[in-house]
Amino acid sequence: MDLTEKPIKQDYIYKGKIVNLRVDDALLPDGSTAKREIVEHPGGVCVAALTENNELLFVEQFRYPYFEVTLELPAGKLEFGEDPFEAGKRELKEETGATAGDYEDLGKLYPTPGYCGEIIHMYLAKNLRFGSQQLDDDEFLEVKKIPLDKAFRMVMNNEIRDSKTQVGIVKTYYKVYGEKK
Repeated sequence: MDLTEKPIKQDYIYKGKIVNLRVDDALLPDGSTAKREIVEHPGGVCVAALTENNELLFVEQFRYPYFEVTLELPAGKLEFGEDPFEAGKRELKEETGATAGDYEDLGKLYPTPGYCGEIIHMYLAKNLRFGSQQLDDDEFLEVKKIPLDKAFRMVMNNEIRDSKTQVGIVKTYYKVYGEKK
Protein backbone atom coordinates (compact mmCIF):
# COMPACT_ATOMS: atom_id res chain seq x y z
CA MET A 1 0.00 0.00 0.00
CA ASP A 2 1.25 3.47 -0.87
CA LEU A 3 1.09 5.50 2.38
CA THR A 4 2.01 8.81 0.74
CA GLU A 5 -0.15 11.86 1.39
CA LYS A 6 -0.07 14.64 -1.19
CA PRO A 7 -0.62 18.34 -0.51
CA ILE A 8 -3.55 19.85 -2.41
CA LYS A 9 -3.52 23.33 -0.88
CA GLN A 10 -1.24 25.11 1.58
CA ASP A 11 -2.29 28.18 3.57
CA TYR A 12 0.24 30.04 5.71
CA ILE A 13 -1.25 31.22 8.99
CA TYR A 14 1.93 32.72 10.44
CA LYS A 15 5.47 33.44 9.25
CA GLY A 16 7.90 34.19 12.04
CA LYS A 17 11.58 34.52 12.82
CA ILE A 18 11.95 30.89 13.97
CA VAL A 19 8.89 29.05 12.63
CA ASN A 20 6.18 29.27 10.02
CA LEU A 21 2.74 27.72 10.56
CA ARG A 22 0.64 26.44 7.71
CA VAL A 23 -2.55 24.43 7.30
CA ASP A 24 -2.62 22.02 4.37
CA ASP A 25 -5.42 20.15 2.67
CA ALA A 26 -3.90 16.73 2.00
CA LEU A 27 -5.00 13.93 -0.30
CA LEU A 28 -4.89 10.66 1.65
CA PRO A 29 -3.99 7.21 0.25
CA ASP A 30 -7.67 6.20 0.08
CA GLY A 31 -8.62 9.30 -1.94
CA SER A 32 -10.21 11.22 0.94
CA THR A 33 -8.81 14.52 2.25
CA ALA A 34 -7.70 15.77 5.66
CA LYS A 35 -6.33 18.94 7.25
CA ARG A 36 -2.67 18.88 8.31
CA GLU A 37 -1.26 21.58 10.60
CA ILE A 38 2.47 21.96 9.95
CA VAL A 39 5.18 23.90 11.74
CA GLU A 40 8.02 24.70 9.35
CA HIS A 41 11.36 24.96 11.11
CA PRO A 42 14.82 25.31 9.52
CA GLY A 43 16.23 22.51 11.71
CA GLY A 44 18.91 22.38 14.32
CA VAL A 45 22.15 20.85 15.47
CA CYS A 46 23.23 19.11 18.66
CA VAL A 47 26.82 18.36 19.66
CA ALA A 48 27.91 15.72 22.16
CA ALA A 49 31.30 17.18 23.10
CA LEU A 50 33.36 14.54 24.89
CA THR A 51 36.45 15.45 26.91
CA GLU A 52 39.55 13.26 27.24
CA ASN A 53 38.17 12.21 30.66
CA ASN A 54 34.90 10.92 29.10
CA GLU A 55 32.91 13.89 30.35
CA LEU A 56 30.23 15.52 28.22
CA LEU A 57 29.80 19.28 28.02
CA PHE A 58 26.31 20.48 28.88
CA VAL A 59 24.59 23.82 29.05
CA GLU A 60 21.99 24.79 31.60
CA GLN A 61 19.55 27.40 30.40
CA PHE A 62 16.05 28.65 31.04
CA ARG A 63 13.58 27.35 28.46
CA TYR A 64 10.62 29.69 28.23
CA PRO A 65 8.00 27.20 26.93
CA TYR A 66 8.48 25.05 30.05
CA PHE A 67 9.33 27.84 32.50
CA GLU A 68 12.25 25.83 33.85
CA VAL A 69 16.00 25.49 33.58
CA THR A 70 16.99 22.52 31.41
CA LEU A 71 20.21 20.55 31.06
CA GLU A 72 21.09 20.07 27.38
CA LEU A 73 23.94 19.25 25.08
CA PRO A 74 25.16 22.32 23.17
CA ALA A 75 22.76 22.94 20.31
CA GLY A 76 21.24 25.57 18.11
CA LYS A 77 18.92 26.48 15.29
CA LEU A 78 20.00 26.38 11.68
CA GLU A 79 19.45 29.25 9.33
CA PHE A 80 17.50 28.17 6.24
CA GLY A 81 20.03 26.55 3.88
CA GLU A 82 22.89 26.53 6.42
CA ASP A 83 25.31 23.58 6.50
CA PRO A 84 24.50 21.58 9.68
CA PHE A 85 28.11 20.55 10.34
CA GLU A 86 29.36 24.14 10.22
CA ALA A 87 26.46 25.21 12.44
CA GLY A 88 27.37 22.50 14.96
CA LYS A 89 30.95 23.76 15.17
CA ARG A 90 29.67 27.32 15.57
CA GLU A 91 27.19 26.42 18.31
CA LEU A 92 29.77 24.42 20.26
CA LYS A 93 32.18 27.38 20.21
CA GLU A 94 29.52 29.99 21.00
CA GLU A 95 27.91 28.11 23.88
CA THR A 96 30.90 26.40 25.52
CA GLY A 97 34.01 28.07 24.14
CA ALA A 98 35.20 24.67 22.89
CA THR A 99 36.45 23.63 19.48
CA ALA A 100 37.09 20.02 18.46
CA GLY A 101 39.82 18.30 16.50
CA ASP A 102 37.54 15.42 15.49
CA TYR A 103 33.86 15.14 14.66
CA GLU A 104 31.68 12.15 13.95
CA ASP A 105 28.15 12.21 12.51
CA LEU A 106 25.63 10.73 14.96
CA GLY A 107 22.70 10.93 12.56
CA LYS A 108 19.45 12.87 12.42
CA LEU A 109 16.52 13.16 14.80
CA TYR A 110 12.89 14.04 13.99
CA PRO A 111 11.74 15.53 17.34
CA THR A 112 8.01 15.83 16.58
CA PRO A 113 7.16 14.27 13.19
CA GLY A 114 3.39 14.51 13.68
CA TYR A 115 3.27 18.25 13.02
CA CYS A 116 6.77 19.73 12.69
CA GLY A 117 9.32 19.40 9.88
CA GLU A 118 12.32 20.10 12.13
CA ILE A 119 15.35 17.85 11.67
CA ILE A 120 18.13 17.91 14.27
CA HIS A 121 21.59 16.90 13.05
CA MET A 122 23.73 15.32 15.77
CA TYR A 123 27.51 15.16 16.06
CA LEU A 124 30.08 13.71 18.43
CA ALA A 125 33.03 16.08 19.04
CA LYS A 126 36.36 14.89 20.49
CA ASN A 127 39.87 16.25 21.05
CA LEU A 128 38.52 19.43 22.54
CA ARG A 129 40.34 22.72 22.98
CA PHE A 130 38.90 25.41 25.18
CA GLY A 131 38.60 29.15 24.67
CA SER A 132 35.95 31.71 25.51
CA GLN A 133 32.22 31.58 24.91
CA GLN A 134 30.58 33.82 22.31
CA LEU A 135 26.97 33.92 23.52
CA ASP A 136 24.18 35.68 21.65
CA ASP A 137 22.88 38.88 23.29
CA ASP A 138 19.74 37.11 24.55
CA GLU A 139 21.51 33.89 25.60
CA PHE A 140 22.23 33.16 29.25
CA LEU A 141 23.62 29.75 30.15
CA GLU A 142 26.09 27.88 32.32
CA VAL A 143 28.45 25.16 31.08
CA LYS A 144 28.66 21.90 33.04
CA LYS A 145 30.84 18.81 32.64
CA ILE A 146 29.21 15.50 33.51
CA PRO A 147 30.84 12.06 33.21
CA LEU A 148 29.34 10.07 30.33
CA ASP A 149 28.36 7.17 32.64
CA LYS A 150 26.47 9.54 34.92
CA ALA A 151 24.79 11.33 32.01
CA PHE A 152 23.58 7.97 30.66
CA ARG A 153 22.10 7.09 34.08
CA MET A 154 20.46 10.53 34.22
CA VAL A 155 18.72 9.81 30.90
CA MET A 156 17.54 6.41 32.11
CA ASN A 157 16.25 7.98 35.36
CA ASN A 158 14.34 10.72 33.47
CA GLU A 159 16.53 13.45 34.93
CA ILE A 160 17.21 14.79 31.43
CA ARG A 161 14.02 15.38 29.46
CA ASP A 162 15.29 17.04 26.29
CA SER A 163 14.99 14.55 23.42
CA LYS A 164 18.04 15.63 21.41
CA THR A 165 20.16 15.47 24.55
CA GLN A 166 18.84 12.02 25.46
CA VAL A 167 19.58 10.64 22.00
CA GLY A 168 22.99 12.32 21.83
CA ILE A 169 23.99 10.85 25.19
CA VAL A 170 22.80 7.33 24.38
CA LYS A 171 24.50 7.31 20.96
CA THR A 172 27.73 8.64 22.47
CA TYR A 173 27.57 6.08 25.28
CA TYR A 174 27.33 3.22 22.77
CA LYS A 175 30.08 4.72 20.59
CA VAL A 176 32.41 4.77 23.62
CA TYR A 177 31.37 1.64 25.52
CA GLY A 178 29.51 -0.51 22.99
CA GLU A 179 27.32 -3.02 24.79
CA LYS A 180 29.99 -3.98 27.35
CA LYS A 181 28.53 -2.01 30.26
